[in-house]
This record gives sequence, C-alpha cells and structure tokens, in this order.
Amino acid sequence: MASPISFDVASDGYQPGVCNIGPAEVARRRRAGYLGLIVAIGLAAALALIDAPSITRLLVAAPLTAGFSGFLQARMRFCANYGWRGMRNLGALGDAERVDDAASRTSDRRRSLEILAASSLGALLVATLFALLPLR
Repeated sequence: MASPISFDVASDGYQPGVCNIGPAEVARRRRAGYLGLIVAIGLAAALALIDAPSITRLLVAAPLTAGFSGFLQARMRFCANYGWRGMRNLGALGDAERVDDAASRTSDRRRSLEILAASSLGALLVATLFALLPLR
C-alpha cells in the first residue's frame, strides 16, 4: 500500500496545495472579492431596473465568480493563479517566486482547480436564483 504524500512546511510558511500567499497578497484577494461583489450587486440592480429577461440576469455570474474567488483565496491563503502557474508569494507584492518541486506544483494546480470550481458553482447558483426571481 502506497503511503500518502506529505509536504513539509517551508520556513516561509509555504505549504503545497494549502498556502502559497502571505498577508499582502491575502489583502489583495480580499479587495478583489469586495470589488467583484460590488460589481455583481450593481449589475443585478441595473438588470432588475430594466426588467431584463431571466437569461440575461445570469450575467451576474461573471462578477460573482470573481468576488467569490477573491474571498475564497483570501480565506484559504492560496492564490489560484499562482498555484496554476507554479508560483508562490509569501512576501511583499511583486516578490513571487517559482515553485521548483513537481509534486508541489501538482498539488497547487489541484487546489487552483478546486477554487475555480467552487467559485464558479457558487456564482452560478446565486445567479440562477436571481434569474428565477420574478421582478414584477
């Protein structure tokens, strides 16, 4: 029976598939989450005001996905984009560095896909509920 892969925590706090960003990047993801949420609310209000057809109201899924992704990445301390590209940044903004270990990059990519899936599914669910609401 094969033993599970275990990763050691790097001295800077990096954990493959678990944590690849530090406080500055977490704050940036949180701001992106708020921005996506604000845009989604604004778009939803505009679509409701013009009594847009249900199918058109699904457009709120795009900024909701961005918002959900930002909040999820901030909460998890994991950047999906960095994870997908094999990068990490636990220092100042702009100090990203390459992850050299192949197993770590694989774990990071898996986590990136999970974040994308969760953000997209959550946004689609909320957008679908909005699309099904009777506006008048």
